[in-house]
This record gives sequence, C-alpha cells and structure tokens, in this order.
Amino acid sequence: MIKFRIVILLGALLFLGASELDAATLPGVPATAQKPAEPEPLVQGGLLGAISSSIDDVQDKLDLNEHLVDAWRLRADRAADEVDRLVNQPSDRSAWSVTGDFLMLSGVWLGTFALLTVLGSLLGKRLREGRWLRSRQRSQDLLGYLLPYTLPALICLPLTLYVSHFLPVSVGRALALCFAYATSSGIFSTSMLLCVVVMFNVGHKRRAVQIIRDYCPKPLFLIGFLAALSDALTSPQIARQLGGNITSSIAVFTGLLASIIFGLLVIRLRRPVAHLIRNRSLAQRLKQPSLQESLRIFSGLWYWPIVLMVLVSAVNLIGIGEDNQKALRCALFTTVLLIGTVFLSTVLQHLFKSRRAEAIQRSSAYKERFLSLLHALLRIVIAIAFIDILGRIWGVSLIDFAQSSTVGRAISNALSSIGLIFLVTWLLWVVLDTAIQEALKPPLNKRASRQPSTRVKTILPLLRNAIKIILVVICAITTMANLGINVAPLLAGAGVVGLAIGFGSQQLVQDVITGLFIIIEDTLSIGDWVVLDSGHAGTVEGLTIRTLRLRDGKGFVHSVPFGQIKAVTNQSRQFAFAFFSVQFTYDTDVEKAIELIRQAGDSIREDPFLKYNLQGPLDVFGVDRMDLNGVVLTAQFRTVSGGQYAVSRAFNQRLKKLVDNSPWVHFAQTYPQQVLLPKRQGVDVEDPVPESSPVVLPQQARTP
Repeated sequence: MIKFRIVILLGALLFLGASELDAATLPGVPATAQKPAEPEPLVQGGLLGAISSSIDDVQDKLDLNEHLVDAWRLRADRAADEVDRLVNQPSDRSAWSVTGDFLMLSGVWLGTFALLTVLGSLLGKRLREGRWLRSRQRSQDLLGYLLPYTLPALICLPLTLYVSHFLPVSVGRALALCFAYATSSGIFSTSMLLCVVVMFNVGHKRRAVQIIRDYCPKPLFLIGFLAALSDALTSPQIARQLGGNITSSIAVFTGLLASIIFGLLVIRLRRPVAHLIRNRSLAQRLKQPSLQESLRIFSGLWYWPIVLMVLVSAVNLIGIGEDNQKALRCALFTTVLLIGTVFLSTVLQHLFKSRRAEAIQRSSAYKERFLSLLHALLRIVIAIAFIDILGRIWGVSLIDFAQSSTVGRAISNALSSIGLIFLVTWLLWVVLDTAIQEALKPPLNKRASRQPSTRVKTILPLLRNAIKIILVVICAITTMANLGINVAPLLAGAGVVGLAIGFGSQQLVQDVITGLFIIIEDTLSIGDWVVLDSGHAGTVEGLTIRTLRLRDGKGFVHSVPFGQIKAVTNQSRQFAFAFFSVQFTYDTDVEKAIELIRQAGDSIREDPFLKYNLQGPLDVFGVDRMDLNGVVLTAQFRTVSGGQYAVSRAFNQRLKKLVDNSPWVHFAQTYPQQVLLPKRQGVDVEDPVPESSPVVLPQQARTP
C-alpha cells in the first residue's frame, strides 16, 4: 500500500505538469496563419528543475480566478431583487390566505401521516404477535419500518398533491408541496435504507447493525429531506413562482449541506459497514478464501469512492458552468476505475500468495523473493496505469504529456532513471541478501547438510551490513544526481572529511584493520571461549568493525577494542582433551586400578547425555610417574570443544564410587614430612634417638 501511495504522488506531479501541453490552433484560423512556434527552452536541473520551471504555468492554468466569485455575487444580487419583487408585488390574495394555503396542505400531510403511522404501528404489533413472526426477528424489524413509516410516506404525498389541486396557485401552496415532498422523501429513503440494514442482522453482525440503527435515522432523514428539497426547488413550476435565482441558490446550499452530512455519516459508519462487508460464516470463509480476502480489502476502501463522489458533487454544486453532468460522469467513471483496480490488485495478491506458499514449501528462497519483487513491480505498473487512465477520464494523458513537451520529457526521463536505479538496487539487494540468509540458515535435514560454521556466522552479518550501506549510498547519490542536485561538491567534501577523520582517529583505524584481519584469518568466532593477553576471558558474544564483546564466567560483559589484542588463546576449536591424573598407593593393584579407570570411561560413553561430547574412546596411558606419595596413572578423552569440563567432572565422580567399593585399590594420601631433631644437652630421655635418624615430630613435648 505504501508503494501504491508513492506512485500516486509521482503521478500527481505529472498531472500538475500537464499544463505544459502544446496549445492547439485557434478555431477559425488556419494553421499557416499562426505565428511560428518558438523553440521550447531546454530544461535543466533534473526532475526538480523540470517541476520548478512549470510551476508558474501550472498556477496560471489552475486559475481559481474571480469568475466564480463574480458569478455568485451576481446570483446573490438577482436573488435579492427577486425577493424584493416577491414581497412588494401586488396580489389579489392577502398574506394570510397564502399562509393559510401553506398551513392547510401541511396539516393534510401531517394528519394523514400521523393517522397512518398509528394504524401501521397497531397492525405491526398485531402481526408480530402471530405464530409465524414470533421467531423471526428480522421480519419483525422490517414490519417495524415498513408499516409505520414507508407506507404512510408513500400515501401522504399523493394525497397532498390531490388536495393542492383545489387550491389556487400561490407561494404558500408551492412551499407546502416542497416541504411535503422533501419530508416524504426523507422518511421513505431512511426507512428503506434501514430495511436493507436489518437484512444483515444475523450472527456476529448484530452489533454493527445495532450501531447503524441507533445512529443513522436522524442523519439519513436530514440527508433525504435536504436532497429532495434541493430537487424540488429546481423544478420549473416552483422556480416560476418563487424566482429562479432564489430557488437555485437555496437548492445549492441545501444540496451542499446534504452532501457534507452524507460524507460525515459515511466516515462515521466506515467501521460498522466494513464489519458487515467482511464478516461471513466460517464455512464461507474457508470455501472461498479469495472472495473473503477481496471483501476484507474492499471493507477498508469502500467509503473512499463515496467520499470522492461527495466531494465532486460539492464542487459541482458550488461551481457555475455547463459541465456539471460531465463532472458527475467523470466521478462515476473514477469510482468504477478505483473499484476495478482494487479488485485486480486483490486477485494478483492471492495469485502471488499461493505461488509464494509453494516456494516456501519447496524451500526455494530465491523464487520466493523474486515473486515478491515481481508482485511489487506489477502493483507499481497497475498504479501507473490507474493514474494514466484517471487522467484520461478527466481530460489529461500522462503519456501524451511525457511525449509532447520538453518539461514532460524531462520529468519522464528523470522518473525513469530514478525508477531504474531503484529497480537495479532492489534486485541486487534481493540476490545478495537471499544468498547471505541462505548461507546463515540452518539446514532442515542435519544428515543431508552441515551446519554453517561459526566463521560464516561471524563474517556474513558484517558483510550484509556493508553491502546494505554501499547500495544505499550509491542509490542515494545517483538519485540526487537525477533530481538535479550537484553531487560533485558533496563527494569532494565527503572525501576531505573522510581524510581528516582518518588522520584524527588513527586508533580507530588500527582497531578496524586489526579486527578485519582477525575476522578474515578466522582467529575467533561467535560462541568461542577465548583468553586474551590483556587478561580478559569469556565467550565471544558479538563482533563489530571495532570491538570484541566477551561475557566471562561471572556473566559480566567486556568490550575490548581489536587494537588492544596482541595474542588470543582460543579454547573452542575443533576438539579438546579431558585429561585425568589419578594417584594411588603403592600397595594398590595397578591392573585393578586401570580396570576401574576403564569402567568409569565406559560408563561415560554409555551415558545418553555425555556421549555426544566424546570424539573417541578413553585412552589410558598407564603409570605416568611414582613419587613418595604413590603411583600416578593418567588417561584422557578426546571431546568436542567445551565438553571436556562436563566429562572430567563425571569421570571423577564415577571413579570415586568405584574405588570406594574396591578393596584392592586405594587413593594415595600425602604423608607428613619427616625432620631431623638435634640431641639436646641435659635432657633425660628414656628412649634416646640417634642424631642422624629421622623421626616424626611428637604431638607433645616432654619436660624433665
């Protein structure tokens, strides 16, 4: 819808430039007698220059001069003269008798209508109590409008006309007939429209119907009354009695007021009426989805043609000329064209929607994006055709304008160039963005395709943003050039500013270049656990063109510029090792210990959660070393990156349980250190210890 509005605005610009069409030869003068046409001036400055060069002529052609004001002033003066003549002219009858004619005819209409309304209400009440209508709410509502209002309005007017034949011709008789006709028309039109609304009073439409029935009667009656009064005042019989200028002036204002009230009523009821249009039963919506979608779109646009007709009618009433019927006919054709364009756009939308659904099911991303692009182009073509046909309806052709004048050719060439630029840019973006999205998309079948690497996930988003910026800048520069803006100073200024920024921000340039090489060399990727020489360690959460974002083990986030990174330790590449070093006592059976280690490894390989972290069996290296505390045995698992920690914890837990239950295998304990005690003089010791013999420190010193 946004593209459609943009095209309409561009078409409006072309429409405003239609004043530059070449003038035709004057009637009655040969073409050879005309002065030779002056060469058309060259249009410079692109699209803006072409538009600006034709503004003055457009203003001259769209001349709302004093002709309309002078015509209304003349009509007002003549109406005042007619009022003065009507009041002061001699008459055989007095003013009281003329007033009596008005009151008599009005009384006949009112009395007949009141009597018939009461009878209709009683009859309707009696019929609603019958067995057939008791369970039919819509039939009861129809009778509630037809009997008390519609039929009395139809009967009262002919009866009043019949009575008027027995009265002499007078102003009071004419006014009474006008008001009787207007009142009957207002009541009849209101009741008939409400009868139509009542027919929709089913299911979920009841609330909308109730809103319309509560709000509409008074505005509808006023609209029907004013429209009928305007029609009655324009009749020749009434115009001869009251004066042509008086009746025409009053008819214009009453018709204009009726049009304004009708437009406001349509806008006020746009949502309830839209609910009546699009709300259908579930079975109908499922059976006819295309029709349902068309109704949904039409429900949002139904009031625009009516508002357009109201606007044209208002302008037609205000204007004074001989082209009133032509304006109304053009407005009618415009309404039909708008409805047909909306219907065609809806059909195309459903057609391409089904094609896109098939492309999605087949996992064809390129086909889906190209179908979307083709759909948008067709909608633009439909909008341009709509604008051209609309211009032809109102007497202007955009194609002729673009071919016959210099301004038209300049505007059309500029718009064509801008459209081609947007199309090429859009096409390139669709192709490149689809390729990047497909490369980043995880495969549906993991066995058939491999997952995208972390390097791809790191580089492609940065590449996508860079491509977007480049395409937008190029498209903006070429568009401004076609608009007539001199982009050479802009490019020169941008180069100077970029050079100054480059000299003034060397650290920034260093960060960008270093980060670029880190990304290209695939030193680290998103999701890796890295340790930097600066002391930061954590999981890589994001990369920009300047900084690296890490989240450490405590959950804190660190942003490190690439220029500060000198060395990187990546602990998340390809695989890792879960290394085990276990120390046993010297009296432990080494073979039994190795068997327990293998049992612990087998239990890990059989674990449903841990086995996916392993990339091979347990490698037992045997006795690694012997020291004073015992025998050290080593083993290791090859695991995926980051899986070594869970495997190590699980292995230690399982081995501890196995050793606790084995009588032949014991974990080594650290024995206390032995020291040499010197022999003290004058100390009587029952069991002397040699000076050179190592002993264990006693818990409590002895005293003599």
